[in-house]
Order: sequence, then C-alpha cells, then structure tokens
Amino acid sequence: MKKPTLPAMPKLNVTKIDFNVLVDDFKTLDPKDPGAWPLIPRIIILLCVFVGLLLVAGWFGWQTQLEELDVKQQEEAKLKDDWLTKKKQAISLDEYKNQLAEIESSFGALLKQLPNSSEMESLLVDINQAGLGRGLQFELFKPGSDAAKEFYAELPIKITVTGSYHDFGAFAGDIAKLPRIVTLNNINIEPVGKSGEGLKLDTTARTFRYLDEEEMAAKKRQEKTKQGAKK
Repeated sequence: MKKPTLPAMPKLNVTKIDFNVLVDDFKTLDPKDPGAWPLIPRIIILLCVFVGLLLVAGWFGWQTQLEELDVKQQEEAKLKDDWLTKKKQAISLDEYKNQLAEIESSFGALLKQLPNSSEMESLLVDINQAGLGRGLQFELFKPGSDAAKEFYAELPIKITVTGSYHDFGAFAGDIAKLPRIVTLNNINIEPVGKSGEGLKLDTTARTFRYLDEEEMAAKKRQEKTKQGAKK
C-alpha cells in the first residue's frame, strides 16, 4: 500500500514594487477623483494622513494635558511636603507647648523688670540715690519725654555728675544692680577745675516701662488715625 503524499504547496508570486511606476502613479493622481487612485498611493496617503492627525492631536490636545499633568504632579508633591511638615508639627505639639510656656514665663519675668507709669517716680529716686550714695555731685538730672514703642515706652534721662573715676564706676555698677532695666548711653568723661583733678560725667540714662491697657488702646487708635489719613 502506498503512503499518502501531501499536495505540493503552491508557489507565492511576490510582486516587486516598481518605485518608478509608484512615482508615476503619484504624478497622475487626480485630486478630484480619489476613488480612481491606485491602491498603493491610497494606502500611503491614508497612512500619512493618520500620522499627521496623531501629531496634530498630540500637539494641540496631549501637550496641554501633559502640561496639566505636570502641574498636578507638582501640586501633589507640594501637598505631600505640607502634609509631612504638619505631621512633624503634630508629633512635636507637646514640645512646642512646653517651649511656648517657657517663652511666656521668660517674657513675664522680663516684663516685671519694666516699671509701670506709677513706679517711674520711685525708679528715678533710686537712680538719684545711687549717685548720691557714691558721693557724686549732680549738676543735671533731667528726665525727658516718653518715646512709645510697640508695647513699652522709653524714658531718657540727661545726667551730669562730678566726682572721681572710681566713683563713676561704682555708680554704673549700682545702676546695673537695680531691679529695673536702666542703661547708660553716650558716656563722656572730662576733667573739670583749674587743676584738672576733678572729673565730670555726662551721660544719658535710659529706662523703660510697659504701656498699660489705656495707653495701648490710645496708641492703636492713633495708628489707625494715621493710616486713615494716608489713604
């Protein structure tokens, strides 16, 4: 019995593209009758149109969407950073509260070193007594006008005294030991008398007091009035 034999595969005829003919086909295309165009030019033109549409869509549509996506990604990164910052703050909230309590306590201690308006007279007496206690002779002791700041007022005091250099130093030390804040500024020392043995000290002592509630309210009203005048 003979073995069955498989039928022979038909040979495929591959038609080679003749580029000269293709060029001639493109030259003879009638734009008014696309239906009569040869197959290959129609395929090539359709592919070119398709690619062109993709490029146009990418430029006018996708480009805008990509830019919006980039903006959203930046916003997302910023929100993540903000979230991490707030998370760290929330974790350290107790520590911040303790720090705030320490700051308020320190501020209160410093504020106590500033006299109020009723205590200024006794402070001026203390400064005067500090000089007299060191044997200094006062030629001038003249308080100036208050200069209001944010929450306190500054009071300059013109002082001129005569005495020895050692007594000046002791006087400055006594001023520094006062319970209230007093600073000595613009210090000038020069000899006096014919022999030049005596010394004269010219200085401006500055002390500070905090503004009471009425003064703060008046200061705020004055600032609002100034702002309204500027407008």
